[in-house]
Amino acid sequence: MRITSIGHAVFAATLIALGLLGLIKGGFTVIWQPVFDHVPAATPLAGLCAVVSLACGLGLLWSRSTALAARVLFFYALAWMLVFKLPLIVRAPLTEGSYQYCSEMAVIVAAAWTLHAWFATDADRRRLGFAVGHRGLRMARVLYGLALIGFGFSHFVYLNLTAPLIPHWLHAPVFWAYFTGAAYLAAGAAILSNVLARLAAALSAVMMGLFLLLIWLPMVAAGHVSAFNWGETYATWVLTAAAWVVTDSWCGVGWLGADK
Repeated sequence: MRITSIGHAVFAATLIALGLLGLIKGGFTVIWQPVFDHVPAATPLAGLCAVVSLACGLGLLWSRSTALAARVLFFYALAWMLVFKLPLIVRAPLTEGSYQYCSEMAVIVAAAWTLHAWFATDADRRRLGFAVGHRGLRMARVLYGLALIGFGFSHFVYLNLTAPLIPHWLHAPVFWAYFTGAAYLAAGAAILSNVLARLAAALSAVMMGLFLLLIWLPMVAAGHVSAFNWGETYATWVLTAAAWVVTDSWCGVGWLGADK
């Protein structure tokens, strides 16, 4: 096995779980949504997404296939974002939900890009030198930073949806909705400017994990099992794992320093 970090292992396991879920239940799992039934060949396309998730997750765990799995996942996720997510923004540029959906996929792409940059072969360096190594990591981090900004604005625009999700024992739900939105914006700005970037990435990943632990899992445990709640639970789990991978790319960099 070839595991470079805990984030790498958790992300691979997450992909395996999503792939199995897609094959068992059918349809598109959370990271590939929204893709609607009117999309040509939607059913086989959903099956392909499940197979890619499962195969890449397994491939990321073995040394002989890590580079290939990271490459396939990166290009597949990138193509998915360009074909199915970005058009949402083009069709509705003033609708924040379009940016939210695109940002979610951007986090997955950033994680896959990080792994691709890490495990690039000599052939990758010759053919795609701009996308691997330190330059590739920097581009993946920029994409992640932009995604965080998209998340941050969503907390402000959809305050009426965000605030009611805050656990009652925390009190002041509007404050926490604004606070977490501002935290996303600050983290995105820090990563884009490369100022306290590692700390910002780590805290953003922790915040996503807290959303999972404090909001979605308690809802499911309390019996509030709706398609929306399950979808958000899966999505938050996947995003947390992906954010962890991106954060690991700063390993060796001081928490308060800048990556040169």
